[in-house]
Amino acid sequence: MADPTEWDPTLDHLASRRAQARAMGGSAKVAKQHAAGRLDARQRIAELLDEGSFTEIGALSGAAPADALVAGIGMIDGRPVAVGAEDFTTLGGSIGPAASRKRWRIADVARRERVPLVMLLEGAGHRPPMPGDPGGGGPGDLGAQGNLSGLVPMITGVMGASAGHGAITAPLCDFSLMTPDSAIFTAGPPVVKAALGEEVSKADLGGPGVAIASGVIHNVSADDVTLLHDIRTYLSFFGSSAWERPPWVDTGDTGPRSLDDLLSIVPRDGNTSYDMRLALSQLVDGGSFFQVQPDFGPSIICALSRIGGDAVGIVANQPAVLAGSIDTDAADKAAHFIQVCDSFHLPLVFLADNPGVLAGRASEQTGILRAGARMFAAQTRAQTVKIHVTFRKAYGFGSSVMAMNPFDEQTLSFGFPGATLGAMGSAGAGNAVGADDQTRADLQAAEDESSYRSANGLSFDDLIDPRDLRKKVLAGLASSARRRLAAVEPLARTGIMP
Repeated sequence: MADPTEWDPTLDHLASRRAQARAMGGSAKVAKQHAAGRLDARQRIAELLDEGSFTEIGALSGAAPADALVAGIGMIDGRPVAVGAEDFTTLGGSIGPAASRKRWRIADVARRERVPLVMLLEGAGHRPPMPGDPGGGGPGDLGAQGNLSGLVPMITGVMGASAGHGAITAPLCDFSLMTPDSAIFTAGPPVVKAALGEEVSKADLGGPGVAIASGVIHNVSADDVTLLHDIRTYLSFFGSSAWERPPWVDTGDTGPRSLDDLLSIVPRDGNTSYDMRLALSQLVDGGSFFQVQPDFGPSIICALSRIGGDAVGIVANQPAVLAGSIDTDAADKAAHFIQVCDSFHLPLVFLADNPGVLAGRASEQTGILRAGARMFAAQTRAQTVKIHVTFRKAYGFGSSVMAMNPFDEQTLSFGFPGATLGAMGSAGAGNAVGADDQTRADLQAAEDESSYRSANGLSFDDLIDPRDLRKKVLAGLASSARRRLAAVEPLARTGIMP
């Protein structure tokens, strides 16, 4: 029998090499990272994943500890994910050849094993070659990530300054978050100054005020820990891949109930504003929902929630902003959200209360027709379950993008009594044609009866008491239950557009 102690030098050497990798950029740089209020890369992965579930890939690769990228596979709520975290304490989190190959590797694992991919960014982009770097070319990591679109959920967390090659990961993903003191840009302030002579701070170049307003980043989380928990929450609404349905969860609030308070939340007068979020809190299980891009295009609410234990995507007009008019940002946001939900088989619930897409010179200059068409295309092409409810009004193209037409492959389409439809409201129509008093009265009377005319022509499947909203949405989900239990495959398209 062999002497087991003969292995000691070999195993000691392995342990030493692993310790070097786990030390990252050294105690001083790690301490500086912590002093800035940020977790280091390994702490971030530990906080994101179920305890003790991480298996690292490529810890011994590259010319620097883990080549400034901690990567591998682990579990979130008992389900596998692939994850990579840039290590800012090592060479500023820059990307070397080994790190680039690891980024490709975890994307490939996500594709092959059909599991989500999570990238945590804090790095300077590509760095020049260093002694000890592997030579030759390697596979393209961005191509691997791009090819995952619509196949597995992809999430990016920006947790410091992220520039160049690494930063492009964020818009490629389905969902992206950042912390308040982080920033994301094509090139950082030193490069901008050298190339353009422009002096600008990281915050002014790519902080939340820029990244959220541009739509590059979806949500801001209060700090590192909150961001990582938000990723866990987001993933809880999705299956692991496009080959799976979202998991059903017993929320403790899965049955029908009358929404008596909804009559106090939604004014009968269609010209009076209210906060649609209060209506959502009545509709969904436990009053809880997770908003995506709450500060971008806020005249539409896009939210993930559960109704009867089923994960759903909710697209709702927000009458408290622009009276619910759909502007360019809102339409772009909704189009992307609809594609994400459709790709991963979440039923879509559309709650309409809008005076149409936003008119006017400024709106036209931002491309409202293009954005509205993009939202309509996403909605009408969606193959998932679609349930629509018009609360008070949906004028012109505002009804089409919000999936009102039951002949547009909707599962069910409802309206509240008194809901008004048409090209525009009676007042606008009267002004447009220069109507006299009698004509205006006739237009108003026609508007008052429009919901019944719509029901008569089956533009709605039914008019419902607002208090029955949850019961009717549950009925729509129940009627689609057999379809939603069937085996699924990814949708036949090229992926989700950024």
